[in-house]
Amino acid sequence: MTLRRRRFLQGAAAAAAVPAMPRIARAQAYPNRPVRVIVTVPAGGSPDIIGRLIAQWLSEKLGQPFIVENKPGASTNIGTELALKSAPDGDTLLLAMSSNAINPSLFHHLNFNFIRDAEPVASIATIPLVLDVNPEVPAKTVPEFIAYVKANPGKINLASGGSGTPLYVAGALFRMMAGLDMLDVIYQGEGGAMPDLVGGRVQAMFGVMPASLGYIKSGKLRALAVTSTKSQELLPGVPAMAEFLPGYEANGWYGIVAPKGTPANAVDALNKQVNAALADPEMRKRFTDLGCDVFTGSPADFRKFIADEIEKWEKVIKFAGVKAD
Repeated sequence: MTLRRRRFLQGAAAAAAVPAMPRIARAQAYPNRPVRVIVTVPAGGSPDIIGRLIAQWLSEKLGQPFIVENKPGASTNIGTELALKSAPDGDTLLLAMSSNAINPSLFHHLNFNFIRDAEPVASIATIPLVLDVNPEVPAKTVPEFIAYVKANPGKINLASGGSGTPLYVAGALFRMMAGLDMLDVIYQGEGGAMPDLVGGRVQAMFGVMPASLGYIKSGKLRALAVTSTKSQELLPGVPAMAEFLPGYEANGWYGIVAPKGTPANAVDALNKQVNAALADPEMRKRFTDLGCDVFTGSPADFRKFIADEIEKWEKVIKFAGVKAD
């Protein structure tokens, strides 16, 4: 082969490779198809709203539709299994919640292991609970309430929205740390418990803050403390439980996870955009209006947070002897 012919063939090969490079780049870009976001509760509640806010932001910023699919049932386990057993290609995401850290200690025959099978992507927010009491309870502060319960062992009803829910385990942690003997009254959801709390048939409950606000402001309930480590703007003057029980914290939380093995470029792109959403003043206000405290970080930060939550609630559930419904 002559030198001239060899150079011609080398140049032709190089020229042929040039058009292929954009095609390869496009194949590696994320996302290049619509993405579904599994929400494990029915439409309309706070988790669904949060999932849709994040999905809308990602749709606008990443150029593909992020479509929320509500898959409720079995204490969030149906939707969680569906998401975690999907192909790890970035096309399926899960709005993870605090129940995903509680359920491993409650359900021992699940077809998935959350900490093993989930790829943490981005934390979103925590949502505090509030210790509500009926106004007939003669206690205006947490120390007074603890003293009242200790003076009436086994006689004070503590309502919750179901065994193993954040509302229940917040109460279990309170009883454990304060050394209290209270009667658990289990309802199918907070909505079922609230009328009995307002009516005085039960005396206390750890409620989701946005759902409790109207009753507190109208005087139908008295707020004694919030479960976050600091007081909340939406409830001025209501202290944090940790002021009386150091180390107490029992928030609901939300974040995004994907099936294990999802490509790093997808995880990185999603983490960057979720953090950008939470830094946006308008988006932050929308979360604040829902009673949320946003918190950002890396996928590694979120993985450690989830592991710590699983370990924490395992101890509380063992103490309380909680059984899955």
